[in-house]
Amino acid sequence: MSMFGDGLDAAVQKAFTRPAPKNAGPQMRYLVKQLGGTKPVAQLLRVSQRTVERYVKDQIKKPRPGLAAGLEREVTKRWQPQIRAKARQKAASTDGIVIDTRARMGYTAPIGSTDQDRIRHLTVALPPQYAARLFDAQEAGAGDAQLQEIAAEALKDVYFQDAGRRAGSLEEVRFTDIEHLEFGL
Repeated sequence: MSMFGDGLDAAVQKAFTRPAPKNAGPQMRYLVKQLGGTKPVAQLLRVSQRTVERYVKDQIKKPRPGLAAGLEREVTKRWQPQIRAKARQKAASTDGIVIDTRARMGYTAPIGSTDQDRIRHLTVALPPQYAARLFDAQEAGAGDAQLQEIAAEALKDVYFQDAGRRAGSLEEVRFTDIEHLEFGL
């Protein structure tokens, strides 16, 4: 599970104008239409082509848990690509992104700093350039660690240093023990 990647995906999904199909039949039909046939869908979901055909014809209605999760994941990944792109573009160019987190956070600073790691609950609006960096890194296949570094750098700049207005030089901000993480557009 990718906490930061999944959080970014969930934020973009809130921009959808129509809900994605919830039942197995409509989900299979959507994937067949998107991928251009039952064979690619069968390969994607690691089931037989005949199984896909049976779901398409509503001969099977209830998938096993593993297949249900795979269907949900693949449909959501492909649902409303233009809406998804617009939401990302808007966040990356004008609106920015909001991060709401409850985690143990601290920073490395010059000697004498009294700010050690502690549980903090922060809700911070990040500027568009950080939203763009997060989305670009996610599209490039960045892992959770890289997305976490970008988010930590954004919090360092926006929250801890107040966009450079707060005195003191921080070397790095770090997340540990993340209890809650949510992004919003």
